[in-house]
Amino acid sequence: MNFKSIKDIDVKGRKVAIRVDLNSPLDENGKPLINKRIQKHSETIKELSERGARVIVLSHQGKKGKSDFRSLEEHISLLESLTGRKIEFSKKILGKETLEKINSMKDGDILLLENVRYLEEETEKPFDAEFVVELSTHIDFFILDALSVAHREHASVVGFTKFIPGFAGNVLREEIEALKKLDTYKGKITLIFGGAKASDSINIMEHWLVSGRAGKVLLGGCPATLFLLAAGKSIGDSREYLEKTGSLELLEKVKEIYSKYKEVIEIPSDIAVVENGERKEYSADSAFKGSIGDIGKKTAETYSRIIHGSEIVVVNGPMGIYEIPELSYGTEKILRAIADSKAFGLVGGGHTASAIEKFGIREDNFGYVSLSGKAFLQHLSGKPLPGLLALNS
Repeated sequence: MNFKSIKDIDVKGRKVAIRVDLNSPLDENGKPLINKRIQKHSETIKELSERGARVIVLSHQGKKGKSDFRSLEEHISLLESLTGRKIEFSKKILGKETLEKINSMKDGDILLLENVRYLEEETEKPFDAEFVVELSTHIDFFILDALSVAHREHASVVGFTKFIPGFAGNVLREEIEALKKLDTYKGKITLIFGGAKASDSINIMEHWLVSGRAGKVLLGGCPATLFLLAAGKSIGDSREYLEKTGSLELLEKVKEIYSKYKEVIEIPSDIAVVENGERKEYSADSAFKGSIGDIGKKTAETYSRIIHGSEIVVVNGPMGIYEIPELSYGTEKILRAIADSKAFGLVGGGHTASAIEKFGIREDNFGYVSLSGKAFLQHLSGKPLPGLLALNS
């Protein structure tokens, strides 16, 4: 898909609605924290303001029924510190007061509207929500800047382009360019899956294996444990974790995938557990106790060699419980191998990005570190993203 970007339009004096992702982790006092997404979106907002746009910011925080579901009013100080601009706030998304604020804006002004998920129609009426219809009569352009929400068919994501021209913001454009490298690359790609869940990884893996585009699939974390079990290897006490997470329900599917694509899928030859506070490594062919917490050093070496021979590497999820020092070896080794290789490394998943930061690896040593989470995974699974479909229309 080719999208018109904000670089293609003159925004001076124009009212511009921009959908960003300000969803933030909260500190112990329930206050929102700055994260990489907010930093990047703030750069787009600041650029629009500097170019003379009248910027109306739409976003969300949390999900109804969850503890992090709250007003965006406390995000104002974050945005002001990052943009160096005064941010006005509207406690309502819809109504006379909000429209008066929008229509009284001057060039360069920034107005943040309340959490769009406060309105039921955000999720229930994606293409004809009243707030979208009303705002569209007062706004010139719509900008989607967050791939991280593009997988959701929500009104603030897909509704505006029915009424006004839509454009891609800088953050969205960077994400799309990185994903295009995968979509247009003619060779085979190395995929690395880890993390605490297996279902998303298995769906993506199957899509790329069936298409014949996966050169190698390297497994760590929960996906590796499930494939080890499917291959008849030892998994120690990890069966309990697979049951707890519902991953065992995928076992028959995993067995089928492994039997078909055994030559492409690499499972650990050795693993690591913690015993009495120390890291212990075992062959995957030997009996051991304890839950698998990391890939072993031999496996990490094998994976590193494959990475160095690859042109494009996609990684989602750590190789083990990297937050525990004794179990961090595999994750660090693999991330450093990608960073040191000539491969274009596309990194997805919040935990993987956190691991990069923890190990002090420079982000610019990777091709691209995605900010989009679930949408990144949905794209890799071959499923269309509603936000991009709406923008393209």
